[in-house]
Amino acid sequence: MMKFRKSLAVACVALLTSTAASHAFEINFTWDGLKLCTTGKPNRVSNPAFAVRNVPAGTKYIRFKLVDRDVPSYNHGGGVVAYSGQKVIKPGAFKYKSPCPPSGQHTYEWRATAQSKKNGGAIAKTAKARKYP
Repeated sequence: MMKFRKSLAVACVALLTSTAASHAFEINFTWDGLKLCTTGKPNRVSNPAFAVRNVPAGTKYIRFKLVDRDVPSYNHGGGVVAYSGQKVIKPGAFKYKSPCPPSGQHTYEWRATAQSKKNGGAIAKTAKARKYP
């Protein structure tokens, strides 16, 4: 009986973990339509379209920030967007400095924070990375 209880407990934890992971806040994007930049001098451009999923209850704003994983000290900027249940954050919601590695390919990561207030009240965080170019 004790062995059965342990197996049941392990199964419950696995189920809860996979359910929680499948309902986590997510973003997705592509670089499609972004003008090629490989000079090391980024352009000021509109944000890509972001698909958002499982945005937590209470979210009023989503803060986006672009980070170059190869040069994390460089500030590409980002923006804060009002959230009212939309599944896509459309291009043009904010401007940022485009990815523009001076040589080769870099990995860029969009970080998103679901917030209850425009300047704070973090509820959940997520990120999505892609190589460029």
